[in-house]
Amino acid sequence: MNNYRPFVIGGVIFLVGIVLLTKLFLIQVTDDSYIRKAERNAIQRIVDHPYRGLVYDRNNRLLVYNNPIFDLMVIPKEFSVKDTIQFCTFFNISKEVLVENLQAAKSYSWVKPSPLIRQISIEDFARIQDYLIDYRGVFVMSRSVRSYPQPSAANALGYIGEISAGQLERDATKYYRQGDYVGLSGLEAYYEPELRGRKGVKYRMVNVRGVDKGPFKDGELDTLSIPGKNLQSTIDLDLQQYGEMLMAGKRGSVVALEPKSGEILSLISAPSYDPNILTGSKFGENYSKLNQDGNKPLFNRPVMAMYPPGSIFKIVQSLVGLQEGILSPNTTFSCNRSLVACHNHPSPVNLFGAIRNSCNPYYHQAFRLMINREVSSNTFRDTQIGLDKWREAVLKFGLGDRLGVDINGEKGGSIPSSQLYNRVYGDGRWKYSTIYSLSIGQGEMLVTPLQMANLAAIFANKGYYYIPHFIKAVDGDSTQIPAKFREKQYTGVDERYFDLIQDAMKEALSGTAARAIVQDIAIAGKTGTAQNPSGEDHSVFIAFAPKEDPKIAIAVYVENAGWGGRAAASTASLMIEKYLRGHITRPALEQYVLEGKFIY
Repeated sequence: MNNYRPFVIGGVIFLVGIVLLTKLFLIQVTDDSYIRKAERNAIQRIVDHPYRGLVYDRNNRLLVYNNPIFDLMVIPKEFSVKDTIQFCTFFNISKEVLVENLQAAKSYSWVKPSPLIRQISIEDFARIQDYLIDYRGVFVMSRSVRSYPQPSAANALGYIGEISAGQLERDATKYYRQGDYVGLSGLEAYYEPELRGRKGVKYRMVNVRGVDKGPFKDGELDTLSIPGKNLQSTIDLDLQQYGEMLMAGKRGSVVALEPKSGEILSLISAPSYDPNILTGSKFGENYSKLNQDGNKPLFNRPVMAMYPPGSIFKIVQSLVGLQEGILSPNTTFSCNRSLVACHNHPSPVNLFGAIRNSCNPYYHQAFRLMINREVSSNTFRDTQIGLDKWREAVLKFGLGDRLGVDINGEKGGSIPSSQLYNRVYGDGRWKYSTIYSLSIGQGEMLVTPLQMANLAAIFANKGYYYIPHFIKAVDGDSTQIPAKFREKQYTGVDERYFDLIQDAMKEALSGTAARAIVQDIAIAGKTGTAQNPSGEDHSVFIAFAPKEDPKIAIAVYVENAGWGGRAAASTASLMIEKYLRGHITRPALEQYVLEGKFIY
């Protein structure tokens, strides 16, 4: 037996050798998985973020451009720091923030890169780049943030920021990753698909110290990023800046439209903010300050604030009454102040006089005719039927629901129905005397400033409107704007009824808004005073001009400024003159608006 022992041992060793050689052959020749793993360990996948599209005003003046910044990315599995204090000193980061960001990166992935230090400026990048070689698992990724050559139109343009966890979960396209920037408000959010472009990818060879050794496979696997599309907006920068100057120190809204297209010429929310402060590394800090500001500069008043329309709604009442055959130009009522308060003017008045003098009792009586149709034997049911029929006609004026403007957050206002009053008072327990305040645009009725500007466009166009919008062209192509913005929306009121309305609105300026009169420019307008239970009433004015060939329609709300013929009418008049003439011929009125002393 002992004679065979050397042969047995030799045979075992031979067999083990054969097995090892076979395995080595399989690994090196037939199985390339280990090669791929080795390559991955030496290859860095870098996402090439595209430049966002630029935004211009209607005259091709630049509103938004890109400014390069850098993110310090970390791969947690490879990252290690011997001297934390030195690292924090080099990279200007606190130990607490370093630990927090590194933990967030680990929670996301141990092997995928995550942002460690975000939005490093060009100056700081030049300072730190020599230190990068001393730390494994970190590298710099370039991207861009938005910059604004003019601190204007912040509430319309919006801002971008890091995508949230909730947005990532809702991203059905799986385009975004943690740390990506995305449009969060305004045009930046609405046109995110057009502005964002398409990411590219680069593969780089690195050594064990993370030093870049050049492209992998000579860049054969790299894909180029595609820049976002440029947008030409409808905003007129000169008009926007002038309106912002007039509204400085005030609260309120200005919305100016081109009636024949629905293009928004200016959208002013006061107070506002400099959009440049919501860019760069201090985004979070500055956003928090703006969000806590009692003046609510982030609140986009033109599309989010809701007010009673006041006397401006009398124009809508007139048109509905004419279309329904309940009113005619000769319909006459006395100014019976026992029904509702009014100011001094001749009495009785026909429809033209009621508009010109903004007669409250006239519309109290006219609205009662519209509501109490006597179409049933039940008085309550008659009122209910009349109210719902009236509401159906009013909704066609773009009231009571969102218009569909191309920025997010738009409110729809409210045009009350019989269901609302049934809930509040009980079925059959309300009547005309309960709702008569609707006759003069008060009560439960609410509108936004954008809807009021759209009303002015309807009156200018004699019965139709285009959905207000900010987009004029995408990459120079006007046909790429959404189709809904090129479709006429009709109110259902015959064009012939608007001649009387336009004439009366022109004459109304002499009676209630003499400050709005501009020599050689025929303006048709209407004042309003929106009741405010918590302070001074709001000053309201809508108008369009020139009357015979309207090029601008406008609505102005100045909060807590009292009668509409002062603050709002003066502001609107100056805006109209600025747009049509390019300069102002009434410096005294401009100074009056700038001083803002409207209550006296």
